[in-house]
Amino acid sequence: MQQSGRLIAASLGPGDPGLITRAAWQALEQASCWAWPVGRRDGESYALAIVQRTGLPQPARLLPLDFPMTRDPVALARYWHAAAIQTLAVLQEGVDVVFLIEGDASFFATFGYLSQTVRTLDPTIRVTVIPGVASPLAAAALEGEPLCAGEGSLAILPGSTDLERIGRFLDEFQTVVLLKVRPVLPALLDLLTRRNLLKHAVFVERAGAPEERVVRNVAELRDQPVHYLSLLIVHVDRSRS
Repeated sequence: MQQSGRLIAASLGPGDPGLITRAAWQALEQASCWAWPVGRRDGESYALAIVQRTGLPQPARLLPLDFPMTRDPVALARYWHAAAIQTLAVLQEGVDVVFLIEGDASFFATFGYLSQTVRTLDPTIRVTVIPGVASPLAAAALEGEPLCAGEGSLAILPGSTDLERIGRFLDEFQTVVLLKVRPVLPALLDLLTRRNLLKHAVFVERAGAPEERVVRNVAELRDQPVHYLSLLIVHVDRSRS
Protein backbone atom coordinates (compact mmCIF):
# COMPACT_ATOMS: atom_id res chain seq x y z
CA MET A 1 0.00 0.00 0.00
CA GLN A 2 1.38 3.41 -0.97
CA GLN A 3 2.28 5.68 1.93
CA SER A 4 0.58 9.06 1.97
CA GLY A 5 2.62 12.22 1.64
CA ARG A 6 3.39 14.57 4.50
CA LEU A 7 1.59 17.83 5.16
CA ILE A 8 4.37 20.35 5.85
CA ALA A 9 3.74 23.81 7.30
CA ALA A 10 6.40 26.17 5.92
CA SER A 11 6.43 29.29 8.10
CA LEU A 12 7.79 32.12 5.93
CA GLY A 13 8.10 34.99 8.38
CA PRO A 14 6.22 38.27 8.00
CA GLY A 15 7.37 39.34 4.54
CA ASP A 16 11.14 39.50 4.04
CA PRO A 17 12.37 36.38 2.19
CA GLY A 18 15.62 36.80 4.12
CA LEU A 19 13.75 35.75 7.25
CA ILE A 20 12.76 32.36 5.82
CA THR A 21 14.57 29.69 7.82
CA ARG A 22 16.90 27.21 6.14
CA ALA A 23 14.46 24.41 7.01
CA ALA A 24 11.54 26.15 5.31
CA TRP A 25 13.70 27.08 2.32
CA GLN A 26 14.76 23.45 1.90
CA ALA A 27 11.14 22.30 2.11
CA LEU A 28 10.17 24.79 -0.61
CA GLU A 29 13.02 23.67 -2.86
CA GLN A 30 12.21 19.97 -2.49
CA ALA A 31 8.43 20.23 -2.70
CA SER A 32 6.37 18.71 -5.50
CA CYS A 33 3.29 20.66 -4.43
CA TRP A 34 2.80 24.07 -2.80
CA ALA A 35 -0.52 24.96 -1.22
CA TRP A 36 -1.51 28.35 0.15
CA PRO A 37 -4.55 30.15 1.52
CA VAL A 38 -6.45 32.79 -0.43
CA GLY A 39 -9.10 35.03 1.06
CA ARG A 40 -11.32 34.87 -1.98
CA ARG A 41 -11.49 32.75 -5.12
CA ASP A 42 -8.71 33.72 -7.58
CA GLY A 43 -7.50 36.23 -4.99
CA GLU A 44 -3.88 37.12 -4.35
CA SER A 45 -1.91 35.33 -1.66
CA TYR A 46 0.38 37.23 0.73
CA ALA A 47 2.23 33.98 1.58
CA LEU A 48 2.79 33.10 -2.08
CA ALA A 49 4.08 36.61 -2.74
CA ILE A 50 6.77 36.12 -0.08
CA VAL A 51 7.94 32.94 -1.79
CA GLN A 52 7.84 34.55 -5.22
CA ARG A 53 10.27 37.21 -3.97
CA THR A 54 12.80 34.42 -3.24
CA GLY A 55 13.12 33.58 -6.93
CA LEU A 56 12.64 29.88 -6.21
CA PRO A 57 10.99 27.99 -9.09
CA GLN A 58 7.45 26.81 -8.49
CA PRO A 59 6.81 23.06 -8.31
CA ALA A 60 4.68 21.30 -10.88
CA ARG A 61 1.62 21.22 -8.66
CA LEU A 62 0.04 24.31 -7.13
CA LEU A 63 -2.92 24.20 -4.79
CA PRO A 64 -4.59 27.49 -3.81
CA LEU A 65 -7.13 26.88 -1.06
CA ASP A 66 -10.08 29.07 -0.19
CA PHE A 67 -9.95 30.45 3.35
CA PRO A 68 -12.50 33.29 3.29
CA MET A 69 -12.15 36.15 5.77
CA THR A 70 -15.39 35.59 7.62
CA ARG A 71 -16.32 34.91 11.23
CA ASP A 72 -19.32 32.77 10.30
CA PRO A 73 -18.40 29.44 11.95
CA VAL A 74 -20.67 27.44 9.64
CA ALA A 75 -19.14 28.95 6.49
CA LEU A 76 -15.61 28.54 7.88
CA ALA A 77 -16.18 24.88 8.70
CA ARG A 78 -17.48 24.30 5.17
CA TYR A 79 -14.42 25.93 3.57
CA TRP A 80 -11.95 24.16 5.91
CA HIS A 81 -13.56 20.84 5.01
CA ALA A 82 -13.35 21.58 1.28
CA ALA A 83 -9.68 22.65 1.60
CA ALA A 84 -8.88 19.52 3.59
CA ILE A 85 -10.51 17.29 0.94
CA GLN A 86 -8.42 18.95 -1.80
CA THR A 87 -5.22 18.61 0.23
CA LEU A 88 -5.92 15.04 1.24
CA ALA A 89 -6.43 14.00 -2.38
CA VAL A 90 -2.84 15.06 -3.16
CA LEU A 91 -1.40 13.57 0.03
CA GLN A 92 -3.02 10.21 -0.68
CA GLU A 93 -1.17 10.09 -4.01
CA GLY A 94 2.02 9.91 -1.91
CA VAL A 95 2.92 13.55 -2.65
CA ASP A 96 4.15 15.86 0.13
CA VAL A 97 2.19 19.13 0.33
CA VAL A 98 4.05 22.22 1.56
CA PHE A 99 1.57 24.75 2.92
CA LEU A 100 2.81 28.36 2.72
CA ILE A 101 2.18 30.53 5.78
CA GLU A 102 3.11 34.15 6.42
CA GLY A 103 4.50 34.53 9.93
CA ASP A 104 4.54 31.37 11.99
CA ALA A 105 2.32 28.31 11.60
CA SER A 106 1.55 28.17 15.33
CA PHE A 107 0.85 31.88 15.78
CA PHE A 108 -2.66 33.02 14.75
CA ALA A 109 -2.36 31.08 11.47
CA THR A 110 -4.85 29.21 9.29
CA PHE A 111 -2.71 26.09 9.20
CA GLY A 112 -4.07 24.71 12.46
CA TYR A 113 -7.57 24.54 11.00
CA LEU A 114 -6.33 22.75 7.89
CA SER A 115 -4.15 20.20 9.67
CA GLN A 116 -6.84 19.40 12.22
CA THR A 117 -9.45 18.80 9.53
CA VAL A 118 -7.08 16.73 7.38
CA ARG A 119 -6.19 14.52 10.34
CA THR A 120 -9.83 14.14 11.24
CA LEU A 121 -10.46 12.81 7.75
CA ASP A 122 -7.34 10.63 7.75
CA PRO A 123 -5.55 10.15 11.10
CA THR A 124 -2.59 8.46 9.36
CA ILE A 125 -1.45 11.69 7.69
CA ARG A 126 1.89 12.89 9.04
CA VAL A 127 2.21 16.61 9.77
CA THR A 128 5.46 18.56 10.12
CA VAL A 129 5.52 22.17 11.33
CA ILE A 130 8.53 24.34 10.48
CA PRO A 131 8.55 27.38 12.79
CA GLY A 132 9.25 30.89 11.58
CA VAL A 133 9.56 34.53 12.61
CA ALA A 134 6.29 35.94 13.95
CA SER A 135 5.32 39.50 13.05
CA PRO A 136 5.74 41.06 16.56
CA LEU A 137 9.40 40.02 16.56
CA ALA A 138 10.05 41.52 13.13
CA ALA A 139 8.14 44.67 14.13
CA ALA A 140 10.23 45.09 17.28
CA ALA A 141 13.39 44.81 15.19
CA LEU A 142 12.09 47.53 12.87
CA GLU A 143 11.25 49.72 15.84
CA GLY A 144 14.72 49.11 17.27
CA GLU A 145 13.40 48.40 20.75
CA PRO A 146 13.00 45.11 22.64
CA LEU A 147 9.52 43.82 23.33
CA CYS A 148 10.57 42.79 26.81
CA ALA A 149 13.66 42.04 28.84
CA GLY A 150 14.61 40.77 32.25
CA GLU A 151 11.53 40.37 34.42
CA GLY A 152 9.38 42.29 31.93
CA SER A 153 5.91 41.09 30.99
CA LEU A 154 4.49 40.88 27.48
CA ALA A 155 0.94 40.30 26.21
CA ILE A 156 0.01 39.63 22.58
CA LEU A 157 -3.64 39.61 21.59
CA PRO A 158 -5.87 40.35 18.60
CA GLY A 159 -6.79 43.99 18.16
CA SER A 160 -10.42 42.92 17.94
CA THR A 161 -10.36 41.93 21.61
CA ASP A 162 -12.97 43.68 23.73
CA LEU A 163 -11.69 47.16 24.67
CA GLU A 164 -12.39 46.66 28.36
CA ARG A 165 -10.27 43.52 28.30
CA ILE A 166 -7.47 45.32 26.42
CA GLY A 167 -7.58 47.93 29.17
CA ARG A 168 -6.98 45.23 31.77
CA PHE A 169 -3.96 44.00 29.80
CA LEU A 170 -2.63 47.55 29.67
CA ASP A 171 -2.97 47.69 33.47
CA GLU A 172 -1.15 44.40 34.02
CA PHE A 173 1.58 44.13 31.38
CA GLN A 174 4.62 46.22 30.58
CA THR A 175 4.32 45.75 26.82
CA VAL A 176 1.13 44.94 24.91
CA VAL A 177 1.08 44.00 21.20
CA LEU A 178 -2.25 44.27 19.37
CA LEU A 179 -2.49 42.32 16.12
CA LYS A 180 -4.50 42.98 12.96
CA VAL A 181 -5.77 46.32 14.21
CA ARG A 182 -7.33 47.64 10.98
CA PRO A 183 -11.04 47.12 11.82
CA VAL A 184 -10.74 48.69 15.26
CA LEU A 185 -7.92 51.20 14.89
CA PRO A 186 -9.95 54.37 15.67
CA ALA A 187 -11.29 52.83 18.87
CA LEU A 188 -7.81 51.68 19.89
CA LEU A 189 -6.38 55.15 19.28
CA ASP A 190 -9.14 56.60 21.44
CA LEU A 191 -8.27 54.13 24.21
CA LEU A 192 -4.56 54.97 24.03
CA THR A 193 -5.39 58.69 24.07
CA ARG A 194 -7.49 58.32 27.23
CA ARG A 195 -4.60 56.47 28.90
CA ASN A 196 -1.92 58.89 27.68
CA LEU A 197 -0.23 56.05 25.80
CA LEU A 198 -0.23 57.40 22.24
CA LYS A 199 3.39 58.57 22.48
CA HIS A 200 4.42 55.14 23.75
CA ALA A 201 2.90 53.22 20.84
CA VAL A 202 4.36 52.25 17.46
CA PHE A 203 2.41 51.03 14.42
CA VAL A 204 3.96 48.52 12.00
CA GLU A 205 2.35 47.35 8.77
CA ARG A 206 3.50 44.45 6.54
CA ALA A 207 6.87 44.14 8.30
CA GLY A 208 9.57 43.03 5.88
CA ALA A 209 7.46 43.38 2.73
CA PRO A 210 8.29 46.00 0.08
CA GLU A 211 5.25 47.96 1.33
CA GLU A 212 6.27 47.89 4.99
CA ARG A 213 5.45 50.95 7.06
CA VAL A 214 6.55 52.02 10.55
CA VAL A 215 4.64 54.91 12.14
CA ARG A 216 5.90 56.29 15.44
CA ASN A 217 3.38 59.13 15.64
CA VAL A 218 0.34 56.88 15.70
CA ALA A 219 -2.07 59.81 16.10
CA GLU A 220 -1.52 60.56 12.41
CA LEU A 221 -3.16 57.23 11.53
CA ARG A 222 -6.63 58.59 12.19
CA ASP A 223 -8.64 58.45 8.96
CA GLN A 224 -5.76 56.77 7.10
CA PRO A 225 -6.27 53.43 5.34
CA VAL A 226 -4.15 50.68 6.86
CA HIS A 227 -3.45 47.13 5.75
CA TYR A 228 -4.96 44.03 7.33
CA LEU A 229 -1.48 42.83 8.37
CA SER A 230 -0.76 45.60 10.83
CA LEU A 231 -0.05 45.80 14.56
CA LEU A 232 0.49 48.18 17.43
CA ILE A 233 3.25 47.83 20.01
CA VAL A 234 2.37 49.67 23.22
CA HIS A 235 5.22 50.19 25.69
CA VAL A 236 3.08 50.71 28.77
CA ASP A 237 6.06 50.65 31.13
CA ARG A 238 7.40 53.90 29.68
CA SER A 239 4.29 55.76 30.85
CA ARG A 240 4.91 54.55 34.41
CA SER A 241 8.51 55.74 34.68
